Amino acid sequence: MQKISICWLRRDLRLRDQAALYHALKGEYPVLPLFIFDLNILEKLLDRSDPRLTFLHEAINALQEELKSLGSAMVVKHGRPAEIWAELLRTHSIAAVYTNHDYEPYALERDGAIRQLLQEKAIPFHTCKDQVIFEKTEVCKADGSPYTVFTPYSRVWKAKLASQMDTLPDGSPVSFYLKPYPNETYFDHFLKISPQAVPTLEEMGFQRSNIEIPSTSVSQGLIKNYDKTRDFPAVLGTSRLGIHFRFGTISIREKALKAGPLNETYLNELIWRDFYAQILANFPHVAKGAFRPEYDQIEWRNDPAEFEKWCQGKTGYPIVDAGMRELNATGYMHNRVRMITASFLSKHLLIDWRWGEAYFAEKLLDFDLASNNGGWQWAAGCGTDAAPYFRIFSPAAQQDKFDKEGKYIRRWVPEYGTAAYSKPIVDHAFARERCLATYKAALKG
Repeated sequence: MQKISICWLRRDLRLRDQAALYHALKGEYPVLPLFIFDLNILEKLLDRSDPRLTFLHEAINALQEELKSLGSAMVVKHGRPAEIWAELLRTHSIAAVYTNHDYEPYALERDGAIRQLLQEKAIPFHTCKDQVIFEKTEVCKADGSPYTVFTPYSRVWKAKLASQMDTLPDGSPVSFYLKPYPNETYFDHFLKISPQAVPTLEEMGFQRSNIEIPSTSVSQGLIKNYDKTRDFPAVLGTSRLGIHFRFGTISIREKALKAGPLNETYLNELIWRDFYAQILANFPHVAKGAFRPEYDQIEWRNDPAEFEKWCQGKTGYPIVDAGMRELNATGYMHNRVRMITASFLSKHLLIDWRWGEAYFAEKLLDFDLASNNGGWQWAAGCGTDAAPYFRIFSPAAQQDKFDKEGKYIRRWVPEYGTAAYSKPIVDHAFARERCLATYKAALKG
């Protein structure tokens, strides 16, 4: 039986400028790409036509066609990773396995189990950095401890990047930083096999979604003007590339290289991704609780009826309602509005931020655990580098500043300004005082 290397694709769905695949292709053995539609993840999806799964399925099919043109193919499985890897070990002579780091709790548990399984067969399990520029401990304070405030982190991040722009790999699975991996140089190292079938959505118990996925094509003009337009939800002023970063259909290195020099504010958004990823990696407790544990003492009201009105976009606060309706209809919500809606839920309604975090996780096309968690904890005041608890957004003031003409609101709340529109769910001044009192009581304890 022919010895092979397997490159296990997860959040890195491209053949070019992909770290693990580069090191696999440079290795001694022909490379067989693998993707697993993971039942442990799919079973938690509530929507049988989840648009993210449709996107993922289309990306896998596109990769399969690209590999077919190279005389190769990807093995695509549907099931539980441990069972699938046990089967692969029976049916293939595997010399080495390559994959890219994933920092989420489930991924760490999954990879630990597969690493152990491979170690029992003396098969090396090589993991590489790919979805971030700098990871867990690469940007640290002088004493080696992780940064928990963004501004000094970003300063060191940029300095480190500038100092390593010309760094080349020494043969170990590390990043070129902003230099693209020349994977195409080694495409003839893919295992030559016949086309392989990809399980259909229906075979996996799902249906195709009709929600439109943002393109990877972003104009230079948008990036150049990003700092001037990004806060106005009625304007197409953001790249909407989140889902592509999430599943790795584009390279973070490529985007930082091309877009970073055009606009520092845009580059900062990419740095925020790295920042929250290293927070999750260094402080894994944030996945289930507040970064600052004292905030777990807050006595949330958690009114189910009010939560449902927030979910449906029927709070009587126009910019909040517009954001929630945009999310429900498209799987997207403008970044500024995400902050407003999250603040409103946690501070105006005193509903546990984790309820909102879970709802966004269910709906957002670009859901990423680290960034979603970081954003919600920022809004609720309980996270790293968070808005202080006494900073409570006034939805009316935010509307006046960022959607003064009401174009965004009327797009999503057509009954706005008529008798049919909902009355405010709570008075702003009252909600603000109630929030301050509740937070103070918890933090004193």
